[in-house]
Amino acid sequence: MDAPAGLLIRPELKSDYEKITALHDLAFGQKGEGRLVEALRRNPVFIRGLSLVALLDGNLVGHILFFPVLVRDGQKVFRSLALAPLAVLPNYQRKGIGSALVIAGIDEAREGKHRSVIVLGHREYYPGFGFRPAIHYGILPPFDVPSDVFFAMELIPGGLAGVSGTVEYPPEFSEF
Repeated sequence: MDAPAGLLIRPELKSDYEKITALHDLAFGQKGEGRLVEALRRNPVFIRGLSLVALLDGNLVGHILFFPVLVRDGQKVFRSLALAPLAVLPNYQRKGIGSALVIAGIDEAREGKHRSVIVLGHREYYPGFGFRPAIHYGILPPFDVPSDVFFAMELIPGGLAGVSGTVEYPPEFSEF
């Protein structure tokens, strides 16, 4: 699905913060994800350029965040990104805005020389962007979820070569 004409995607600004929190609250029907984004912003490894907003007719209608995570296998540690959370205002869902945010975020992550992205999400949605079940790479979630909703994607050829282990999310993810 093509994104709506006039859709603008850009890195978040400080002036967007309250709108981003409200957007997540509306999209998820609860306050957890909005508070998660606020907490992640305070983490020193937060990458401002990987927190993107979607604007349509000047209104903030979507947000996506890519955040550094680790994949640990004993003493071996690999760096990756997690895509979380992604939200679009309810009245703007199923119009291609979320897809446009995912594509733009992946492009930004590649430009930033990141090697891979991990996401917990809908089994029908993320494979369309090139995500594969993370178990294919030997990557496991730190919590009990079906293997067909936990995905990984190489951003560069061989970006997950030799990588295996369990994903370690920042502590903020378990607080909300």
